[in-house]
Amino acid sequence: MASLSATRLLPSVTTSASATRFSYRSALSLSSLRSSLLLSRLFLPQKSALGRFSSRRIGYSTVPSPKCSASDPDQLKSAREDIKELLKTKYCHPILVRLGWHDAGTYNKNIEEWPQRGGANGSLRFEVELKHGANAGLVNALKLLQPIKEKYSNVTYADLFQLASATAIEETGGPKIPMKYGRVDVSGPEQCPEEGRLPDAGPPSPAAHLRDVFYRMGLNDKEIVALSGAHTLGRSRPDRSGWGKPETKYTKDGPGAPGGQSWTVQWLKFDNSYFKDIKERRDEDLLVLPTDAVLFEDPSFKVYAEKYAEDQDAFFKDYAEAHAKLSNLGAKFDPPEGFSLDDSPPKGQPEKFVAAKYSTGRRELSEAMKQKIRAEYQAVGGSPDKPLQSNYFLNIMIVIAVLAYLTSLVMN
Repeated sequence: MASLSATRLLPSVTTSASATRFSYRSALSLSSLRSSLLLSRLFLPQKSALGRFSSRRIGYSTVPSPKCSASDPDQLKSAREDIKELLKTKYCHPILVRLGWHDAGTYNKNIEEWPQRGGANGSLRFEVELKHGANAGLVNALKLLQPIKEKYSNVTYADLFQLASATAIEETGGPKIPMKYGRVDVSGPEQCPEEGRLPDAGPPSPAAHLRDVFYRMGLNDKEIVALSGAHTLGRSRPDRSGWGKPETKYTKDGPGAPGGQSWTVQWLKFDNSYFKDIKERRDEDLLVLPTDAVLFEDPSFKVYAEKYAEDQDAFFKDYAEAHAKLSNLGAKFDPPEGFSLDDSPPKGQPEKFVAAKYSTGRRELSEAMKQKIRAEYQAVGGSPDKPLQSNYFLNIMIVIAVLAYLTSLVMN
């Protein structure tokens, strides 16, 4: 199913000294420095010169990944754009979310060794793990992503799964997930975790079961409830999970493959409607699993569920943090600290001029002062369409600071 099914990760269906402070009013004009811009060089660092999906039965690979320890950032960015295009045509947002969660959700905080501890390591690409009951249907997600993996060979499966999951959330109107990348893949199926680490949808004691599973991952009650809110996306199909109706008035016409039962009316829109609908329970065509209902029955869970039903911004904030935490569970990163795709501008793209960024005061610069700074900035070769390299402009500011400091010493 192209959805978060009842067999998913969530209940189975996740000093400088004050003397150096200066203002542009007291600083020397840049125009007075044009004849001595070479001085800035004193402060400016100089530039220095897995195998294919080839199983005959269901089309996925049990071949080790190519020997690359981490993903290439540029390839990851390109892969993200390809995933966005895939989502526009296949409406596969829910199943991609589920894929990322199930790869990460096998983590056991009580096991220190990698990869025995499980987690986001790409092991879900192997048949032995795909056959786990909680992973029913996820081979379809793998098939969707395999052409992208083949196109970008320097992207690990572990990163690709988590990238797809976060992108799917964002593309359905959800929050921006503060993701990091650089996850290392396991090399073979013998490194897959044993079955039984993912949640069930209808255990005898839903609250206790949820805590057993998610506490083992190092998650808390707030994170359990926040992650449950992703059921605003997707459908449960009885042929895969044993839960839900074959179809409802909300799912009989798709988009994507029709059928299944959704938790919400707009099951391809990420919002807080899951909590509202579970609380009201007025529509028989909307799915409520035992692990959904318990969110408003358990006293601790209920605090967060009630909050999220009333405050979507609070839900988005907590969900983004919980999703990012989940996506890192058990992962081994190279570099060890990982990297973000959004930390800096793309290569070759200098920083745009923003006058207020260079103010040392707490107050916003006046429009007149902004225009004066812009004029001086343009006088040394910058413009809104042709920005200076950020380190060049920054070092001009350093020159001004030094000269202003020297001037104040002389005058004093």
